[in-house]
Order: sequence, then C-alpha cells, then structure tokens
Amino acid sequence: MAIYTKEQAQALLKKVLSYSKAEECEVNLNGSEGGNVRYALNNVSTAGDISNVGLAVTSVYGKKAGTATINEFDDAALERVVRRSEELAQLAPANPEYMPMLGPGEFKESMTYNANTAAMTPESRAEMVGKSIAITKDAKLNAAGFLENSSGFNAVMNSKGLFAYNKSSDVTFTITTRNDAGTASGYAARGFTDVSKLDTASATRVAAMKANSSVGARAIEPGKYTVILEPVAATYMLENMFRFDARSAEEGRSFLSKKGGGTRLGEQLVDAKVNIYSDPFNTDLPGSTWGGDGLPREKTMWIENGVVKNLAYSRYWADKKGVKPVPNGSNIIMDGGTQTLEELIKGTEKGILVSRLWYIRMVDPQSLLLTGLTRDGTYYIENGKIKFPIKNFRFNESPVIMLNNLEALGKQERSISIESYRSYLIPPMKIRDFTFSSLSDAV
Repeated sequence: MAIYTKEQAQALLKKVLSYSKAEECEVNLNGSEGGNVRYALNNVSTAGDISNVGLAVTSVYGKKAGTATINEFDDAALERVVRRSEELAQLAPANPEYMPMLGPGEFKESMTYNANTAAMTPESRAEMVGKSIAITKDAKLNAAGFLENSSGFNAVMNSKGLFAYNKSSDVTFTITTRNDAGTASGYAARGFTDVSKLDTASATRVAAMKANSSVGARAIEPGKYTVILEPVAATYMLENMFRFDARSAEEGRSFLSKKGGGTRLGEQLVDAKVNIYSDPFNTDLPGSTWGGDGLPREKTMWIENGVVKNLAYSRYWADKKGVKPVPNGSNIIMDGGTQTLEELIKGTEKGILVSRLWYIRMVDPQSLLLTGLTRDGTYYIENGKIKFPIKNFRFNESPVIMLNNLEALGKQERSISIESYRSYLIPPMKIRDFTFSSLSDAV
C-alpha cells in the first residue's frame, strides 16, 4: 500500500513515536504510486508502474540530530529504525542552527488531490499516447514524448504533538516533434492536477505546427529585439528568479541584496504590471497548505505592483533577525493580462516570437544574468504577423532586467518546466530590448 489515508498515517506515526527515547523525535511518512509511457520515433519504447512508500525518523539530543530511513513497517523494523536514528544523533556534531520542533498546528485542507488522476491506468495512458502518435504520423513527423501520472501523500508527526498530512496528484505530458531531415522541431508541455484538463491531441497539434512551420529557417543578425515569450519560454527564464530567500539577500548573495548591505524589500524591483505570489488555494495550481518545517502556508505576495513585498524567512533566520517566519510557497503564480498570444503578436510591429528556451545557465547570481538558447520554433514578426521562421539564438539576459522592459502580459497559463519538473501559472509576455548575443545552428 503506497497511499495511506490520514487516519492510517496518523496511527503508524504514533506507533513509531512510542518507541522513541530521544529528547525530541520527528517521523516523516511518504508514498507515491503512478505510471508512465515513453515513446520515440512514433513508437512506445518503455512503460511502467511505480509504487513506493518510505519512512524517516529524526531523533534529537540538544542540538545533535540523526536521521534513519526504512521501507518495511513491522514492529521490529520500526523500533530498529528509531534506535538507529538515536545512535546517529549521539554521534553527530551539534548543529548551531537547529531549532526546537514545533507543537500542534492547524492546517487547512488542500486541493492538491484529484481522484480522476489517481485512477489513471495503463490503458488510459496508452489511449492518450495513441492520440498523440496518430497526429504526428499524419503530419509526417517523428515524435518523442513522455506521459506520467503520480499520486502521493506526505505526513509528519513529532513528539511535541505536531501532525500534518497532505495528499496530491499530478499528470504531466511533454512532446517534441521533428521532421525526417532533422531540420525543424516543435515542442509542447502540459501539467495538471486533474487529468480531465489534459488534451494530448491538442498539445501534439501545437508541437506539429511548430515543427512544420520551422522548415527553412533564416538567419538574422543577433542584437536587441522586442520579443514575445510564450508561457513555456517565460517559465524557463523566470523560475531562476523564484527564490525569495531572506538569508541569501541579507548576506549579499542574491539579486534581492542591496549594494552596501540590506535587502530590496519594499523597493520597486520590476515593472508595476508584475504581481508574483504563492497561493495554495488557487484552483488552477493548488499547493500544500504546510511546509516541511511545520509552518502553515497561506497566500503570500512576493512582488506586488513591481514592489518586493515579502521574503521567505526560515525559522532559524527569523529567530536570529527577530521577525516572524515566512515559509516558502508551495507554488508560484504570476498575474497576466487579458490579451491572447495572437493579440500580442498582432500588436507587434517588429519582433521575435520565442516558443521555448533551453540549456539555461547562471552567469551572475547577483544580477540573475542568464545565458541559454532558443529552440523548437523561433519566428520573425512584422506588422503584427509571423513572417518566417528564423534560426536559433543564444541569449544573455536577466529576468529582473527583462521584467523592467515589460510592455504587455497575456492570459496566464499553467506551464511545466522540465528543468525542475515544477508547474507554474505564467502568462505570455512582450519584452523590449531582449538581448540575443549570437546565432546557433542547433534545431
């Protein structure tokens, strides 16, 4: 059994804690089950089901902590893992940043679980993949794709009386399409809590259109251009920015650090159209209502009207600074506008449409300067229309500078980043003076 109910998890955790002789003890229980289908050259290559459950015990003496894990749950095994964690704690050096465990807390019910997604079968996955492969064959393209669904739970209990539980489900789909010559490529990615929202055929049509419309790409000069970033491309740029950590900012290691000391909390960081926040109760991107440190999560504004409103404070750093802890968010959402992607294109006199970015690497953490490449469909826009496909570029740009050059936002969409396998709610965006530094012959 990989998915425990709240009551089953609570009973098991109580049993484990009954074996503890440590000053403090915390037990984490988690499990997941799901399946996947991988395909390439329009044929399924692998498929499988996965089921895992595991338990971790952390014992504490003073500021010395030790953790042991196990995946068998008979009484002897449970007592053995507790004893092992106690032995490791006695051997461990003291952690000067250790914070005492929290007592009982109140956590609202999350919306992260969907029964339809949890009920997916090998047959339903095969049917969804079959629809995708049929479309790429009709388009005379080759496809490589991956469909995966997973359901899981997390539960924690400690000797101070804290107990928290969360159950979740998720389904992701990615596809890359290419022509036989290997000279054109298209891509699409989707991720949802509810599988009924996933249309693999529609996503595949987008990827196929990108591939077929990219044939004969022309080279144009690198430089600064107005760009329209589709949500996937915008997600890849912005996720490097979604670490609103107070400690790194106050220690001068972050784009949120102020020269000479201090942070940019309360300052105008980006364009006033930018609102970025976390909200576990967002119906399109629900998140867990508690964090691993046992703190409840609520809606938190990180950037409001371009101003830095909050930073995330761990319990240790908050105690050191004499402020209230602010947990990291379980999701990231950026407000959008009312325009469609097509309307953003229509309102652009000259510019470049970027479908996707990849191979992104950090150049300078303090300015968030990034470098990477466009791929899977890059197009030249003139007089509000896509004129022709263009060869890919290398870019050098900072998301902070990018969001200061923001001209317009479209309707937000749920996008998945394969770099982190996280989903975000991000709009397409129109940016002026985006820096392309050189051409790339890669497709």
